[in-house]
Amino acid sequence: MPIEAPVLPTVNDLTAAWLESALGTGPIAAFGVQQIGTGQMSRNYRVAIDYASAADDGPRSVVLKTASPDETSRGTGLRLGIYEREIRFYRELAPRLSGPLAACHVAAFEPEGGWFTLVLEDAAPALQGDQIAGCTVDQARMAVHELARLHAPVFANPELSVTPWLNQPNPLGQAVMAPLLGVFLERYADRVSPEHQDVCRRFVACLDDWVADRRPPLGLVHGDYRLDNMLFGTGGAQRRFVVVDWQTVGWGPAMTDVSYFLGASLSLEDRRGCEEALVREYFEQLDAHGVRDLTWEECWLGYRRQSFLGLLMTVGPAVIVERTPRGDDMFMTSVARYAQQVLDLDAFDLLPQPGSRAVPPRPAPADEHRHSPGGEPLWNESWYFDVVADDRSTGAYLRLGLYPNLGVSWITAIVCGPQRRTVAVVDFQAPLPAAEQLSVTSDDTHIELSCEAELERYRVQLVATGMQYDDASALLRREVGAPVPVELDLVWETQGEPYAYRITTRYEIPCAVDGTLIVGDRELELSGPGQRDHSWGPRDWWSAEWMWSAGRLDDGTRFHAGVFRLPDTPPIGVGYLQPPDGGVIELDNVAASEEVGLDGLITTARIWLDDLQLDVEPLAFGPLLLEAPDGRISEFPRAMCAVRDRDGRTGVAWVEWNRNRSLA
Repeated sequence: MPIEAPVLPTVNDLTAAWLESALGTGPIAAFGVQQIGTGQMSRNYRVAIDYASAADDGPRSVVLKTASPDETSRGTGLRLGIYEREIRFYRELAPRLSGPLAACHVAAFEPEGGWFTLVLEDAAPALQGDQIAGCTVDQARMAVHELARLHAPVFANPELSVTPWLNQPNPLGQAVMAPLLGVFLERYADRVSPEHQDVCRRFVACLDDWVADRRPPLGLVHGDYRLDNMLFGTGGAQRRFVVVDWQTVGWGPAMTDVSYFLGASLSLEDRRGCEEALVREYFEQLDAHGVRDLTWEECWLGYRRQSFLGLLMTVGPAVIVERTPRGDDMFMTSVARYAQQVLDLDAFDLLPQPGSRAVPPRPAPADEHRHSPGGEPLWNESWYFDVVADDRSTGAYLRLGLYPNLGVSWITAIVCGPQRRTVAVVDFQAPLPAAEQLSVTSDDTHIELSCEAELERYRVQLVATGMQYDDASALLRREVGAPVPVELDLVWETQGEPYAYRITTRYEIPCAVDGTLIVGDRELELSGPGQRDHSWGPRDWWSAEWMWSAGRLDDGTRFHAGVFRLPDTPPIGVGYLQPPDGGVIELDNVAASEEVGLDGLITTARIWLDDLQLDVEPLAFGPLLLEAPDGRISEFPRAMCAVRDRDGRTGVAWVEWNRNRSLA
């Protein structure tokens, strides 16, 4: 069992005293460190140890694994949960398993900073597998037999099937993979055969349904069981085979790992010659280690169905990670082998029909309320509301954001219009509300959110002193406006389908809005279309850029579109349409463009939602300037907009652009 030990943020924090405590040895006279591998999310080092006493029987070397020192990479690892999964695997699951695992001395995790520390048995001398060269049939046989030893102790375990950290949502969903595939096929068009390109397209067209098809048998899934994560013992090695890198571990279709491994680890000729025989040996080894409730027919069917995973794990990373010549060669070798495996197995017969998308996800009623915070500094929970008056004279939005680990709430509210001064209520240092409450009072602001009917109706009340501006862009320059009293009492009534994102903890609800608004000595009744959303989790507003929109066409069509622009990554678009007659149509092709004026506000923009092409005209602005605790700056030129489709339909929307100065 791994011991508890203080986390080492980087290898520079390693000391002899820390090693002695971690390994339970006598005094260490000296140690040496050598980096091994070229990981991007993590760093791996071999630590050679000299003991003060020659009689000390502690290990002569260990492998130290730490988080990436790069803040962006570390933040990605934290958001995707891969650090936590690997640490919890070695703490909670590895002791229950048999098979090719390195002994773990230390498994420590500090979610606040995203740091972790693993100290593992060193399998040296051993040779790392080579994904490009592939392996021999005998090596494949060893890997398949050892995989059965790993899987058997927890096969179909009901407890693990509901363990949250093993059952995380897939970050590479259809909305993400569709644009990534486009970039992949454009970049590598001359290296991927037309037949294999077609395999990729047909798979991505029904990816979400394939992921949702979690039919039994279910079991432990390494998630990246391939040669580059395997060590084969040579010479005087004590271990003949070790599997490393458990950051993608999860729970899912039990035949995933064996299909993924054989699909790309063998040459085409070798796989065709021994594939079914090796899968049968895997099945027999499961039986030998106590798995009884599995038939050969189920095993072989599951193997064929999971042959698509290799395409998912090749296409996405090939576009996202830093490009290198060896990386390109590895991805091209893998995609050719995996696509041909799909064809050889006639696996298309097991895919859902393209276009028969799974039922759009819907939030749970309990999600309307507060959630238990994570430990990340930028963990936040946000409630957002917007509205545009029916006559387009006035628009408003409000946001309450709770930052429990920073000890503050963010209150932002904007009232604006084409012939109206922009009024802003902005308080980034408001206190946190009492437990379970959504009522916050600061020096001159009081906001209260009331869920009057879950997923149906929310009421927002605000009494504050706002700042009034003739030029809304002054908010991006930190200028102070003229004080003006603001009050509002508005109700957001659901008018459509609540929609939960597949790739993050967030949902959107189209609404009809009614209530009263007072600015200065003027009171008006405000009625019109709007939307509200709620999100929770670590959100680094300053690590990426995006466009977000939600609106309504005059024929009753509701739309939502978001385009995320991560550094060194193609834009990722997500969105949906809700037709006037009901239902939700999730979209594969979402894109956006915009022109920025000298004052930082948007002059014109365009949004594509599959066949819908919206020209966007900002009518009034409610921009924000956001500063991170570490000083990074982001501009939010949010706008109340008129939209027009190329077919002549018109409508209104709120559109937001996150523009990071730190990424400029």
